[in-house]
Amino acid sequence: MPTVILARHGRTTANATGILAGRSKGIHLDETGREQATAAAARLEGLPLAAVVTSPMERCRETARLLARDTRVASDRRLTECDYGSWTGRPLKELGKEPLWRTVQAHPAGVVFPDGEAMAEMSRRGVAAVRDWDARVAAEHGPDAVWMAVSHGDVIKAILADALGMHLDSFQRIMVDPASLSVVRYTELRPFVLNSNTSSGSLAHLRPPARKRGRARRRTSSDAVVGGSTGTT
Repeated sequence: MPTVILARHGRTTANATGILAGRSKGIHLDETGREQATAAAARLEGLPLAAVVTSPMERCRETARLLARDTRVASDRRLTECDYGSWTGRPLKELGKEPLWRTVQAHPAGVVFPDGEAMAEMSRRGVAAVRDWDARVAAEHGPDAVWMAVSHGDVIKAILADALGMHLDSFQRIMVDPASLSVVRYTELRPFVLNSNTSSGSLAHLRPPARKRGRARRRTSSDAVVGGSTGTT
């Protein structure tokens, strides 16, 4: 199966000022966020992307345009930010005093935000979106293809937790910084997390190998390398 790069949007003024933006409209990348996304795009030089899919929120679409280069950008609502309900637009330091905050930290799988979404539903739709697009990319471009999904911190954390076989209650252990790139390769048996929360280094090594004429596509192995892999060159 293909390899997906999970990209979080670059920094916004809401991030910088400690506001939970959620699904608020008009939240754009700030100057630092644009610089972060531009730096992330440089890491993709030499790597063809079979598809780029983004959350419809402005900050993700702006990031996707910087990352996609000449690749057409598609939108999928399932990659959108969690609906934080009445928490939306409030300062994080204020939310930290709410009784629900401790539940968000310790038992996110049981959280339903006031007038908003359950974190379990956010996880379900985000994982479904990535797996659906991965199958679509495989059918159209083959098992060696590389594609990108641009989304939000909590959504990407939930997708990584699923790929790692972690319960959603443990997903707060995962860090996903602005404009960071994480890499997951899905196979028939299980996914492999190749990178998580990276902010430097070229990803050109993910480039699909050149196919020799007349040779069938190789099948992606689901086997883990006992003793550890040989790495990339």
